[in-house]
Amino acid sequence: MVKGFRIGLALAALVITSGAFAASSVELEPAGNDPDNINSLQRGARNFMNYCAGCHSAKYVRFNTLGRDLNLSEDQLIENLMFNAEKTFETIQATMPLDQAARWFGQPPPDLSLMARARGTDYVFNFLKGFYIDPDSPTGVDNRVLEGTSMPHVLWELQGYQAAEFSTDENGTRHFEQFEQLTPGSMSAEEFDEFARDTVNFLEYISEPIRSERRVLGVWVLMFLVFFWILASMLKKQIWKDVT
Repeated sequence: MVKGFRIGLALAALVITSGAFAASSVELEPAGNDPDNINSLQRGARNFMNYCAGCHSAKYVRFNTLGRDLNLSEDQLIENLMFNAEKTFETIQATMPLDQAARWFGQPPPDLSLMARARGTDYVFNFLKGFYIDPDSPTGVDNRVLEGTSMPHVLWELQGYQAAEFSTDENGTRHFEQFEQLTPGSMSAEEFDEFARDTVNFLEYISEPIRSERRVLGVWVLMFLVFFWILASMLKKQIWKDVT
């Protein structure tokens, strides 16, 4: 839960930072997540509850909904995800008290239910991967996606520390070139990519839990419209066949 609290603080800093929701002008690597991948969603749910739910809620999602959609039994929910809830019909609430959050950050950390829809999965994925050493920053790091962020690199134990290489054009504008790994983390680059992708995948899922059902329903609606159009065309021909 200590790691989860630290990640929650970090994500809160990301959102509360001035300009945190400004559109990113940097080139973003595609997240490549798949909300229909149940195994990825299960890992993402684990990541969220272990690293985010200390400070952030997902108040539009109930645990029993997670169990149904992610093929988790009630015992699995209680053992692996329900750290601060007693009943499966409860929604995901942050552990950190709102009054303390407001005092530390000026306002409570935002609910993450709609984060993926608000910022986009590519943005969140690249932000999680985009920290680099910056001696001039108060936190000692900056982020290539959101320069000047006040969020510390709380995933450094997993990712390690990296340096960013920039080039400058004739107008004095900096352009990101590449990262150079300085110190390794507990995960390889591929493993950390999967960690970030699973987390983003879960955030996209909770932003619209009925996405799969909506798509299936949409197919049936289109099939009905096609059938109705054929029926209406045949009926029109039958009604107007004797009209000259």
